[in-house]
Formats: sequence, structure tokens, C-alpha cells
Amino acid sequence: MQTRIKGDSEVGEAESGLVIERRFTTAGEDAFDVFDWIEMDVEIRNPDGSMADTVEGVKLPSGFSGVPGKVCAQKYLRKAGVPRHLRKVPEDGVPVWLQRSTPDHERLQTLDAGNRMGGETDGRELFRRLAGTWTYWGWKYGYFASEADARAYFDEMCYLIASQRSAPNSPQWFNTGLHWAYGIEGPAQGHSFVDPETGELEFSANAYEHPQPHACFIQSVSDSLVGGSESIMGLWNREALLFKYGSGTGSNFSRIRGAGEPLSGGGSSSGLLSFLKIGDRAAGAIKSGGTTRRAAKMVTLNLDHPDIEEYIDWKSSEEEKVSALVIGSNILQKHANSLMDAIWEFGDEEGRFDQKTNPGLRRAMVRAIRENVPQPHIQRILDLSKQGWKGVDFEILDTNWQGEAYLTVSGQNSNNSVRVPNEFMDSVKQGGDWNLYWRTELERSEAEGREPEPCKTMDAGGLWDKVAYTAWACADPGVQFDTTINEWHTCPEGGRINGSNPCSEYMFLDDTACNLASINLLHYYDLDTQTFQIDDFRHSVRLWTTTLEISVLMAQFPSEEIARKSYEYRTLGLGYCNIGSLLMHMGIPYDDERAYAICGAITSIMCGETYSTSAEMASILGPFPDYERNSEHMMRVMRNHRRAAYDSSVDDYEGLTVPPMGINAKKCPKDLLDAARESWDRAVREGEEHGYRNAQTTVIAPTGTIGLIMGADTTGVEPQFSLVQFKTLAGGGSLRIVNKGVPSALRRLGYSNSECKTIEEYIIGTGRIAGCPSLPVSRLMEAGFSAKDLDEIESKMGDVFDIRTVFSPSVLGKEICTGSLGMTEEQYEDVLFDILGFLGFTREQVDAAEEHIFGNLTIEGAPGLKEEHLAVFDCATPCGAKGKRSIAWPAHVKMMAAAQPFISGAISKTINMPSNSTVDDVREAYNLSHTTMNKACAVYRDCSKLSQPLMNKLVDDTELSGEVTEEDPVERMVEETVKVLPVPEPVAEPVAEAFVGHVLKRQRLPDNKKGLNLKARIGGHSVRLVTGEYPDGRLGEIFLITSKEGAAWRAMLNQFAIAVSIGLQYGVPLDAFIKVFHKQKFEPAGMVTGGSGRIRMTSSFSDWIFAELGIEYAGRDDLAQLSTEDLDPFSISKPENTDFGVVRTVGEKVDIQLTLPATLAPLEDVAERSQQSARELGFTGDICETCGGSQMVRNGTCLKCNECGSTTGCS
Repeated sequence: MQTRIKGDSEVGEAESGLVIERRFTTAGEDAFDVFDWIEMDVEIRNPDGSMADTVEGVKLPSGFSGVPGKVCAQKYLRKAGVPRHLRKVPEDGVPVWLQRSTPDHERLQTLDAGNRMGGETDGRELFRRLAGTWTYWGWKYGYFASEADARAYFDEMCYLIASQRSAPNSPQWFNTGLHWAYGIEGPAQGHSFVDPETGELEFSANAYEHPQPHACFIQSVSDSLVGGSESIMGLWNREALLFKYGSGTGSNFSRIRGAGEPLSGGGSSSGLLSFLKIGDRAAGAIKSGGTTRRAAKMVTLNLDHPDIEEYIDWKSSEEEKVSALVIGSNILQKHANSLMDAIWEFGDEEGRFDQKTNPGLRRAMVRAIRENVPQPHIQRILDLSKQGWKGVDFEILDTNWQGEAYLTVSGQNSNNSVRVPNEFMDSVKQGGDWNLYWRTELERSEAEGREPEPCKTMDAGGLWDKVAYTAWACADPGVQFDTTINEWHTCPEGGRINGSNPCSEYMFLDDTACNLASINLLHYYDLDTQTFQIDDFRHSVRLWTTTLEISVLMAQFPSEEIARKSYEYRTLGLGYCNIGSLLMHMGIPYDDERAYAICGAITSIMCGETYSTSAEMASILGPFPDYERNSEHMMRVMRNHRRAAYDSSVDDYEGLTVPPMGINAKKCPKDLLDAARESWDRAVREGEEHGYRNAQTTVIAPTGTIGLIMGADTTGVEPQFSLVQFKTLAGGGSLRIVNKGVPSALRRLGYSNSECKTIEEYIIGTGRIAGCPSLPVSRLMEAGFSAKDLDEIESKMGDVFDIRTVFSPSVLGKEICTGSLGMTEEQYEDVLFDILGFLGFTREQVDAAEEHIFGNLTIEGAPGLKEEHLAVFDCATPCGAKGKRSIAWPAHVKMMAAAQPFISGAISKTINMPSNSTVDDVREAYNLSHTTMNKACAVYRDCSKLSQPLMNKLVDDTELSGEVTEEDPVERMVEETVKVLPVPEPVAEPVAEAFVGHVLKRQRLPDNKKGLNLKARIGGHSVRLVTGEYPDGRLGEIFLITSKEGAAWRAMLNQFAIAVSIGLQYGVPLDAFIKVFHKQKFEPAGMVTGGSGRIRMTSSFSDWIFAELGIEYAGRDDLAQLSTEDLDPFSISKPENTDFGVVRTVGEKVDIQLTLPATLAPLEDVAERSQQSARELGFTGDICETCGGSQMVRNGTCLKCNECGSTTGCS
């Protein structure tokens, strides 16, 4: 891309527009013809897991196979409103191929009304919608030198997106081009834009003509409750407008008065936290609906605010409330059960309610009061018992971050940060004090030209310790270094930089916006030549800089102020992803000076090229409107960028308190180093001549969803997450593959093909029985397996995760088990039966087979791997059960520091720490971030959130189930039996002991048994409940079969059924299971179709299962939502659907719910087991609120789901 010069008649005068070079496409050929296209069917699901839609026949390039295609179809393909027939809208000066389209109503009238509109099903429609819109706006407003250049730009951008080399932020995919490509219109939502020709502010006429392509916003807020858009309540309204369209926003709330601060009209302020809690509730309400990512939010506060201590403690104290709610709800239920039991087990009806005559009731009341159950609540339970209630069920809360406990507390819908100036850091180092100031005092002192009087003085080190502790405890607050941020500010004449977007990468003036795009670095690394393709990378950077600039031109904004400032400063946010994967492919450890140098050089090339392109556009279109006022400041920042590329001495930098980390020339490849320096030489030279079109150009965003679209292994500057990846296949199922960087790194390090294969198989396993020394095929065939049987077993390896499951009755089938292997029917029916043990294999042999076939998930201990090469394969967390190594936290800080000198904004990245890290470690991470000139950082210590399960449980489940807290349940059962036997106590005791002993033995079911077989659909998922009964009709076992995708889910459900069956066979009452599992809440949930017909709505699988079992086997009609009368077609009392649910008038009716105490420990929660499994596989253990999946990973300062692509961040 270069400026085209006109002919002799206008020598020396530049032609208006940019010349676009073709590097990936050929003129006259379709840019999409170079790709292999595949077709897939994709399910679109609601947040509750129910089926919303199925997109059949989605066509995408083959690189989108699996997760990228699923995410693209679910998130970005337009689902509705696309006309089946379109026509072009002629415009003067616009080529026909570039004219926008509108519905062809005449042709549409020939179709049935229901077939006139549809959705996008072909990636070419989506890619052309984006690239065509950018080209259209760029052409109309003079960005291209000729039509040929416009066409070249269009083709090149189509290629860049389709090839997964790069992608824009999510709002571009959602909103851009709907009007240009399809003529979609909608009522205006209150947005504004600046007319590019007149420079006048205007209001949008419809919701789509000017799209909202910006992901990141920073908004101001004043110390005014209502009145005007800058007021506190006005901010919540503006936030809602952004959240609705998939964008994120941040604000600095330091202007709001602190608690107790005097008000002008008398009285005192309620304080900052009261208003933050309102905004948090509003964001939470918006987050709870819709299918796109919503309510990404940042709250920032200056360290001198009078409420700073309460603010720092906010999230930590709210998490403590979650613990209190969980503990309290369980204690309350326990004592409610104890009180009811004491009342109804007392024989005398007259005296059972009086603690004087009922000593058991008195003891239960005393125990409840000692455990701080409020006495009015105890009285309430007693009063209910007098009215005939036999039990009271309270909602048992848990630490699920989507559960009621977390929804009850505040502070869970934003990232929180504190603004730290250098004065504070100096005071910490010197052991000095720190002053807090009333907001009104700061205003008065400034007006009067005097120093402000502090409202409180505190120890600076103590406040810094508080920041470190709360970050250690709950991962918030993050830190933003105010002085460093503003020393790199290109436009200080426009005001200070006070805040950031939710992920902390965009930092600029209040009431501005930034649209993002990211480049997939791995696509620019040639594996054959092992070189980085610098020219291709530069070309892509220049194209995307142009694209993001055009996006500013065409955009609409949620407020007039944001529209005006975005026009005046035109900030952009180009970044990259996959640096961690690139380094592994190159055979370079993440924690290595070479890695830092490479990261710095690539970032330098990117940022230098963006500013060079910005200067080129300024030569054609003029610099951004407020450039002249800020030109000296901006050129100073540009020169400092260039000095970092040359790794200049500290004294050479202009106006910097903390020097940056320059590129280490001794560690950097020469081609990258030369390109990095040349880019900045040109950027500074052209900027001095023409100025710049954009006040900022680069950030490093978390690239959550768009990272999945590009098939990237790592986001932003993050390292590799694990050495094993779980890839969802387009046709269903999953595939476990070794990280793509591992074989490339091994070959780069000099290992032979055979050595590479051995190491890869150590990590991932062979996936084959053949060749397994501890599980020889000959011995298996001697035991009864045929070659066909073994082939069939190997074909199922991809659906299971361990060797014992492969050789389980449910996988092998009855024919092999009872026929070939000679197992009995009873052994086959026992789903826990150890078949390999039955065949004579020892535990050691089975464990060895596990490692051989399914691998170790880590490279540590791999045969032939040299010790000095281990660091190349270190990941963010230890890999597998045997893995001990992980990247040390200082490496995260240093990698950020390597990139930061070449970024206009900042970097969204989390400093990952293991769970055993200390508060001192967190404080030192913040200190190192400051001294290495990072603008911002956030720390995430493993398991610092209550919602994240521990990797290793503190107490083994067997110890919990065997622990006796008050009395031995066996002794209690013997005592109760003695009481009811009509014989003297000495005679009754041995009889009772024998009876209880019989009950505590497992009573197996006969081979020939009857049972129930129910099939239902819950939230779009099929589930079948099959039971087995004893001859007397008692329930003895259950089987659960589900269609929900994922072997892990099916395995867990199977194990859950086994656990319940064993409990039933050991005499655990069905009512005990009902009490524990009925009304549990997790996905899938919702409408029930099928089953007995008496359950129409359910909160989870377990809720439906135990409602059906209770109705059938425990006579629990109170669990039914419909009576048998409702199902009678001749009944006059039919149910009616209303807004409140299913309603039926049956006259006056009193339901009495009987409850039985569970004498054994409750079974392990299924959701907890799912989270635990996810943690063992290297994920965080959090559950995705969009798809219910458990493959959540850290993504910058947020989380993303590897299954559906949802993210809590901006990209």
C-alpha cells in the first residue's frame, strides 16, 4: 500500500487515496476459490441448554472445522431477517459490485410469507458482508486511489478473514453490514454519529445504517445522581445501550463523593459503594438474558478516594457473604430437620410440642441456638409443626458462580481496578503515609489555589498490603499505574486518561471508543523455512489499520459526547494473538530472553506499521481533528517508541519516570530486529511530515471468541494453556490431540521422527491396545476377546478417558461379557464390576496400560527428552496429574513488559499464580509490573474464587462419609429399633442388632426383575430413566441414558446412577435421596416433554429423576405438578397454562410433605464432579453461562469457553 502519484500535469501532487497491494489474492479471481469448503450442521442453543435452532448446511472453509465453525455459526452468522431476494441500490460514483442491497419486494411477494426471510448459512455471505461494508464506506469517502484498489482491498480482506489469519472484534461480526448487505433496518436506539463530510453531529435514523462496531468504551460519570447523560443514573442507561449490542465499558468513579461527605443541600453522602451496587445489579440483569456476550464492565477508583478501603474489600467481603449463605442455608436445613424429627418422633401427641415434656425437642432447640439459628426462625418451625407440617425444605445454596448465592451478593458483574500513581509507590518504598481527600475538598482547593486538606491519613504500605491481600483472596482489584499511563498519553491537551475498558487494554480519554482486531501470528510463521513472514505481516497490519479507521468513519455511538470525541481522536485497537503457540513452534521457552525479544520485535513492527499507515492516511485525509493541539506530545511518544526499538539508554527517553524494556538486540533474530527499527524510523519520519490520522492504533486484547474463530491456541500474549487439546468434531464427538506446537518444537530442537513419535505418545498415549506390554493382545484373546472385539474396543477409545471405562460392562456389551468372557449375569449387571481384575490383571498392570494407551497429558518424564528442553513445553498451569512444572509468574510480567513499549494502549493479560502463592507473591508481582513499566496488570491465583473447585480435596470423600459428628448412626438405629419392639429391652437389643446388621448389608436384585422405563426431553436433551425393582416392588437400581453431547457428561451421569443404586441396595431410603437431589438447579433444565406426564417443568436432570421416582415408588404425589386426574381425558379439572406456570383449580387442598433423615453422608454433587473433572483436564472448573460447558480458561482478565466461544471480555 502506498500513495499513488499523478501524471506530469500535476507533478508532485499526491492522488487522493491509497494504493492496495495484492499479496494473497489475484485480480479477476474469487478470493474464496483458494479454500477447500466444508458443510456442517450446527445446533443453536439457548443459555438454559434448550434447543433454539439448528442451522443446517453451513458452508465454511475447512480450517473452520470443529470449534471455529461451531462458534462462527452460533455467534456470528445472522440467524434471521435476511431477505431471500435482494436488489442493488444505485448510487452516484459507487461501482455496481459495491452498491448496497435492499430487499426485492416484488420477487419476495412471489414466495410464501414464511419463506421470504432467512439467515446466513454460507461463510462467503458473512465475509463479504464485513469486507464489502468496509470497502463501501472507504470508497465513498476517498480512502482508495482507484476502483482497482478498492477491489484489491475487498479481496484481500475477504482472504484475511476466511484464512483465519485475522479477525475483527465481536461487535463487527454482529452488526457490520446488515444494512449494506441486506437492507436490514430498525427503529433508532438513540445513537449518534458525526457526518464525515460536514463534521456535524447527527442522530441515527435507524439502528443499522451506521453499525456499532466498537467493542471498547470508556465513559465518564459525574457526582450527580440524576440529570444529564453524565449523571450516575444516566451512566447505567448508557451502559445498558452498550451491553445490548455486545460491547464493554469502563468508568472511573473517583468524582463521586465518599460516604459521610457533606452534601450542598444538607445531610451527607451515602457513599460510592451504594451506587456501585446499583450499577452492578443493572449489569447483572442485562447479563442474565440474550445469547451474545453481555455486561462486560470495568470499575476504576483512584487510591486517594475516601472510600478506597471499602472499595478494595468489596469483592472479598461479598465472597465471604457467599460462604456465609452456603453455610447458613445448610445449617438451617439441618436444624429444621432435627426439630421436626424431635417433634414427630415423640410418642405423646399432647406433649410433643412442649420442650418440658419432650427432652429431644429441647436438645434440638439448644443445638440450633448454639449454632446461631435465629430464635424467631426456630419458633416459626415450631408453629408450622403445630399446623401439621412434617418437614420444611429451605433452598440449599452453593458456590456455583451462577447460583443464587452469588446472585444475591453484589460486585460480581465487573472487573475492579485501582488507579496507582508513582507518588503512592514512592511512599510505599519509603514507608510513608498516604492521604485520602473528600471530593468536595479537592474541588475547593483547586479553585482557591491551595493544597487540599486530607480527610484521612493512613500508612501507604498497609494500603498496598490490603490491595495485595484482596487480589490474593478473590482476584480483584487489578492495578493500573496512573503515572505511566499518562506519560505515554498522546493527547494530554484533551484531558487526562482516567479509566479503561473492561479488560484494561484500551486506555484513553473519557467518553471515547475503540474497535479491535487481532492477527493470528502463527499463520505468519513458515514451518518449512522456520522464519517469520515479515512482509506478509506488515501487509496485513496496514490493511487492518485502514479497516479500523474506516470503521470509525461509519460507526454510530451511544452518546453525543462519545460520537464527537471518537471523531476527533479516531482511536484504533489492532493487536495479535498466539504468541505463546508461536514461541513453542519455534522451540523457544516462554520464560526466556529470546522470547521477550521476539515478542518485543513483532509488537514493534505491528505498532510502527500502524502509525506509518496512519501517517499515510493523514497525508490524504488529514490528521485527526485535535492533532495540532497535541502534536508535540504525540511526537514525543512516537520518539520514545522508536527509542525502545533501539533499546536506548534510560537518559535518552523524554518525560518518562519509569523506563521501558527495550528490544534486546543480542537475543532477537536480525530480520525481526531490523524490521522493528525500520518500521519506527518510517513511522516517526512520516508522522513529522503529515501528522497522524489516529491518536492511538494498537492494544493487546484477550481475543476470546475471535481467537477461537481463528483457531488460535493462545490468546493475546498468553502462553500455551496445556499440551493436550480437546477438539470438537463437526460431525459430533471429540478428538484428543497433542498441542500443535509440540511436534514442531521437537523437530526444531533436533529430535528425530521416531523420537518425536515416542514423546508424543507419552503425552497423548497410543490410543491402541496393540503393543501395550501390560495388556497384551494375546492374553486378551486367551481370555475370550476376538480380533473383531478388540478392533471395536479401539474404535471407542476417542469417547472415553480411561482404560477401566473401555473395559466396562456398558461399553463391552452383554454378548462379550456373559458370552466370550464367561461373566455371570450378576457381574454384568454390576456396572462397577472390574473386568480387567476379573481377567487376572493387577492394579499395577492396569495403571501401566492407562499410561500407555491414554498417555500422561504431560511431557515431564517423557523418554528421550532432554532436561534442558523441558522449559520449551512449560504451560500456564501444570499439565496432567503428574505434571509439576508451570511458567513462573515473573515470566508473565516480563512478557507484558516486552510488548508494552510498543502498544498505544495496554495489554489484557492475567498473571497466573498457583494456589500456594502467598500475599507477598501478589505484592511483588504488582511491584515488578510497576518497575518494568507495565501500564496495568491483574493477578489470578488458582482457586482464589469460591466457585472454582480445589484441584485436590482437603479431606477425602471416604473420610467425610465415615465421619461421626454426634453419634454413631448404627447405634442410633439399634436404639430406635429397641423402642418399637414389644418386648423388654434386654431381649429386644440382640434382636435389634441383628435386624440393623441385616439392613446395612447390600441386598442385590434378582437377575429377572421388573421396572420402569421413562423417556423425556428436558431443555432440548433426551433422557431415559430405567429402574429395577425387588420382587416386592421396592426400588433397587436406576439407569440413566442421555443424548447430551460429551463422553464426560455421559460418564458422570452413569456414575451418578451407580452411586444411587448402591445406596438403595444398602437400605438408604428413597426419601433421603429426594431430599438431597430434588429441586437442585443446573442445566439442562426447563420444559419437560414425556416421562410420566406429571412433571412439566424441572430445574435439573436430578430434579426430574427424583420427582418421577418419588411419585412412582414413594407415593409422593406432592412432587407431581399434575395429578392423575389432570391426565384423564374426561376430567373437568384440566391444567391451564398462564404467565405464572401451570394452574389448576382443585378446591382447597393441603399437601403434607413427609421427610426422612439421611443417615449417610449426601452423595457427591454431580455439578461438583463435573467441575472437578474439568480442573483435572486443565480448565478452570467454572461453568459457561451460555452453553453449560466446563471447558472455561483464563482469557486475559476474563474467562472464555472453549466449547461455544462465549467470553466475559470485549473481543
